[in-house]
Amino acid sequence: MRRGVHMQVCIQMCAEPPHTPTQHPQNILRASSTSQCSPVPPVAAGLLPTGLTEDEDIQRMLRGSLLRKIKSRGSPRERLFRLQEDGATVCFEGRFRRARAQRSFSVMHIEGVREGHQSEGLRKHGAAFPAPHCFTLTFKGKRKNLDLAARSEEDARHWVQGLTKLMGRLQAMSQPEKLDHWIHGVLQRADRNKDNKMSFQEVKSMLRMINIDMNDVYAYKLFKDCDCSGDERLEGRELEEFCRRLLRRPELEEVFGHYSGEDRVLSAEELRDFLRDQGEDASLRQARAIIRSYELNEKARQQDFMTLDGFMMYLLSAAGDILNQEHTKVHQDMSQPLCHYFISSSHNTYLTHHQIGGTSSTEAYVRALAAGCRCVELDCWEGAHGEPVVYHGHALTSKILFRDVIESIRDYAFKQSPYPVILSLENHCGLEQQVTMARHMRSILGDMLLTEPLEGQDPHDLPSPEQLKGKILVKGKKLPEPWHEPQDVTSLLDPEEEEEEEEEEEDEEKLKERNRRRDASEVAAALSAMVVYCQAVPFPGLAHALRHPRPCEISSFSERKARKLIREAGPALVQYNTRQLSRVYPLGLKMNSSNYNPQEMWNAGCQLVALNFQTPGYEMDLNTGRFLGNGGCGYVLKPPCLRSPPGDGPGRLVLHVRVITAQQLPKLSKDKASSIVDPFVRVEVHGVAADCSKQQTHHKLNNGFNPRWDETLSFELQAPDLALLRFVVEDHDSTSCNDFVGQFTLPMGSLREGYRHIHLLSKDGTSLSPATLFVHVRCKSL
Repeated sequence: MRRGVHMQVCIQMCAEPPHTPTQHPQNILRASSTSQCSPVPPVAAGLLPTGLTEDEDIQRMLRGSLLRKIKSRGSPRERLFRLQEDGATVCFEGRFRRARAQRSFSVMHIEGVREGHQSEGLRKHGAAFPAPHCFTLTFKGKRKNLDLAARSEEDARHWVQGLTKLMGRLQAMSQPEKLDHWIHGVLQRADRNKDNKMSFQEVKSMLRMINIDMNDVYAYKLFKDCDCSGDERLEGRELEEFCRRLLRRPELEEVFGHYSGEDRVLSAEELRDFLRDQGEDASLRQARAIIRSYELNEKARQQDFMTLDGFMMYLLSAAGDILNQEHTKVHQDMSQPLCHYFISSSHNTYLTHHQIGGTSSTEAYVRALAAGCRCVELDCWEGAHGEPVVYHGHALTSKILFRDVIESIRDYAFKQSPYPVILSLENHCGLEQQVTMARHMRSILGDMLLTEPLEGQDPHDLPSPEQLKGKILVKGKKLPEPWHEPQDVTSLLDPEEEEEEEEEEEDEEKLKERNRRRDASEVAAALSAMVVYCQAVPFPGLAHALRHPRPCEISSFSERKARKLIREAGPALVQYNTRQLSRVYPLGLKMNSSNYNPQEMWNAGCQLVALNFQTPGYEMDLNTGRFLGNGGCGYVLKPPCLRSPPGDGPGRLVLHVRVITAQQLPKLSKDKASSIVDPFVRVEVHGVAADCSKQQTHHKLNNGFNPRWDETLSFELQAPDLALLRFVVEDHDSTSCNDFVGQFTLPMGSLREGYRHIHLLSKDGTSLSPATLFVHVRCKSL
């Protein structure tokens, strides 16, 4: 049975009729709509194009390999891993196929593939297996790494190379192709007896799988309309037609019809008019280029016409995304001082879960850096055998070697972004192990480590991200220069420790520990020498700091203290942040590692607003959205009003968001066949206090496949250059809390007007493809 057909763009895959003279647009449309599609093999129609099905690596994966899963507990067990014919699912099961259920993972969820002992798990537990036999799969979101050992170096190489090719193919897939692949997978699961035919009961099961609670009478009528053979089974083209009808997008047809008129084909001139209404400065030349790129019907393309399916291809592509695609690359001025940027910052970076009994791991640093984080935290404590360790002190979190953390930072600091990484040291070590810390950083980081002011740069001014490309900076305590007055003991304490003293109830043992540090600790000269532009100091107070600015000094504030400063002296704090860096961190009392709303700190110009990256929620959604608008490089230029107050920003505007439809929303419970979502959409504005607001649509009963709202939500914004827009889909529940379905957050400055698709993300930030929202956006200046 042919299941992987491109349901939405099927007509373009059809064989073209013999060449004929130029036809009227109506004839092109008629010829397209009556064509029959040629058969497509199931695998080729899924993720794998024909070229990859012949690939040696893919062939080996399709046949399967015995691989050992390396885990921290228990002996490694061999499993049979096999790529499925959909080209995107890997299943694994016990070697002897016992009763245990088969498990699987999607290639779509793989973040990266590492060869050899390049993970914490393999370094600790994979020594018995040669490095060339080993590889690690890292996953998007919260899923743990999968450490594997093959029987041979050749087998490992096939899997590493094959998975890399499949991941590359995934990145190149269009939205219709992803939708096609999704339908292909649903059909496979719904075909219970695997006879390549679908009974009405199997079709009803499929409808529930894709979040449709369709009336049985209507469903059966649709089924019978497509059952041309009359045998109460759908197969081949019958099933294709059934899916085609399900995947119709009436709202896109309406937009297309508005611009195309009666002939139902867009000319280049009509497409140009549409693009201009989208807010794009389009020419006829650009319209023709779009037709050549997205129209797959050759006759239409040759005559500069766009069919409905080409139009849908265009709107589902990156060109139709709500995010300005120019902002997916670094586009801002990167030559201003560090204090003029918001800097993506992590708190307790070493933790994979909460801060009381969670696991510390170097992999947490890898994940944070891969997410664009540019300031990571290391809580450093005395360790055995003279080796300092990183963990959350006075808690049950596991410990990792400081040396291993630095090695991981060296390996991954600049894979996502070339701009500087700041190591925020919370130092609890004595002098001897501080020297060890300094030695490890010098030997491991080498030339990456910045230990001297930049040549030709005023040593008292902060350099720019551009000047510091490829450099790692240390944020820590700095010994006073010989000609300065010696600092008292308290001033050498980490500012975060001072905050903790004020806020945490401490038992006698903790007090003794702090007293020991007060009595014995100073900063080792070797460690102090590494601190150049981020000298951690207690906050001297706004009045003093504004009279005597010291750009190379940085103070840390708990979220509570930051809020107090904002409340009591907000404009002065904004002024302070134009010259110096400030870091805000979550309260130490939050045992579940929850986060605070970072927006209020950004409103005050705070640069290093540190969040627990390991804790998903709307706070991390805002953080991801904030740093989406400059290529995800971890540095975003602050608005002019926060760089040189009271500078003028963009004027006030009114934002109108017409929420039209959603497509292919995920089911929340795979276990409950009857669970169909009742979705609604909430649009939130996060910005200055006057702009913060939220509005939502009504909910739609029992339809997560193609719900339609057609509701317009309006917002008035005073400071749009600071605002973030968050689109949230939830499942309405009248008796309990609504369930989260998906979201997407972006800066107002990266928002594109017109008809746009929004590609939804899960709670942990992974793609929910092919789930989308379709909206119309319009902004009007006041």
